[in-house]
Amino acid sequence: MSVIVVGLEQHQVPLDVLERVAISEEDLGKVVAGLRDRSNLAEIVVLSTCMRTELYAVVERFHDGVSDLQEFLAAMAGTSVDALQDRWTVLFDDAVTEHLFEVASGLRSSVLGETEVLGQVRRALERAQAEHASGPMLAGLFRHAVQAGRHVRSTTAIAQGTTSLSHVAVELAASKLGGSLAGRHVVVVGAGEMGEGMVEALGGHGDLAQVVVANRTIGRASALAARVGGNGVGLDGLADALAPADVVFVSTGAALPVLDPALLGAASGVRAGTAGLAPLVVIDLGVPRNVDPAVADISGIDLLDMDDLTEHAERALAGRRAELSAAQEIVRQEVERYRSEERARGAAPVVSSLRARVEELRRSELQRHRARLAELDEQQWQEVDSVVRDVLAKLLHHPTVAVKEAAGTPRGERLVEALRTLFDL
Repeated sequence: MSVIVVGLEQHQVPLDVLERVAISEEDLGKVVAGLRDRSNLAEIVVLSTCMRTELYAVVERFHDGVSDLQEFLAAMAGTSVDALQDRWTVLFDDAVTEHLFEVASGLRSSVLGETEVLGQVRRALERAQAEHASGPMLAGLFRHAVQAGRHVRSTTAIAQGTTSLSHVAVELAASKLGGSLAGRHVVVVGAGEMGEGMVEALGGHGDLAQVVVANRTIGRASALAARVGGNGVGLDGLADALAPADVVFVSTGAALPVLDPALLGAASGVRAGTAGLAPLVVIDLGVPRNVDPAVADISGIDLLDMDDLTEHAERALAGRRAELSAAQEIVRQEVERYRSEERARGAAPVVSSLRARVEELRRSELQRHRARLAELDEQQWQEVDSVVRDVLAKLLHHPTVAVKEAAGTPRGERLVEALRTLFDL
């Protein structure tokens, strides 16, 4: 059995490819269930974020497993496996552990140390468990990855400052409008996790003229907008909300664009007809994109997407790069701790069998001799029992420690086989 990951990340493929393989929250269960039923995949967890889509699996046959997952992603991308050659993330066993721990720690994010990805890793496992697609190997791996991500953020300063895409988006919008959002009208389209992050980021700008949250469910939009003294509207009220807008943040999780030239054209027309008015800044945080790319051709609109956010985040990265080596060292330590625990778990069955066999022999031998030692009272007998137990525990201590420490290595396999043979386990 091998643990593998096959995936595509933002730095490997263009945004249009990444958005085609992105898996929405509502489709994730169906995708996981479909992969779960493939004969060569013993376990599966799907991690799909705005930066990556990765398939983690426990496979019976390594090469067949890799081919299965590559063909699945290539079909989603509408291309061939060969067309994506040299663009894949393909890792196995220990390399998977290191990669996932770095992902959970925000070390492979465009915003170094970003916070959203940790929750995404946790929820990926929860969804796989809900679909009965994960098992002990991937559950243990993902749980420890979340622990590693928390350890990195609590021990280093890598999570200080701007560490979320939402905050980067607000900073980018401000930079496009003279460095400040003071007095600006802001519209947030979508009230999911990213929309919530946008409202939180806007909460640090108390001088906004207005905040409107537009969402399919108006109750959710109103509750979210209320956090910053704003208003919530349904998507049918979006056109009116866009009319006075200076900035629009869009992240809905929809598979198709929710803002198109027709909807944004009217808002831009007002601005184009007003001398000295800055362009309408539209920031699309969706993968797949939530704003029709044709909007970029409309006069009076400045359309920005995930590539622009990544570029802006890179420029703001210098302050946290100093923490990168410390974070990497923590990841290295967590990877080694995970490996040690896995090795110990691998030896656990034979160690448990050995202890059970010795305990069985201890009990039977004491019982066989008890009649011959009838002159011993109960207290004396308990002392004999205790002495025999202690002697056997000390006798087993070194062999069991040696097996656990060597587990997962050729030497460990030899020791395990020797114990099975010598003690008939």
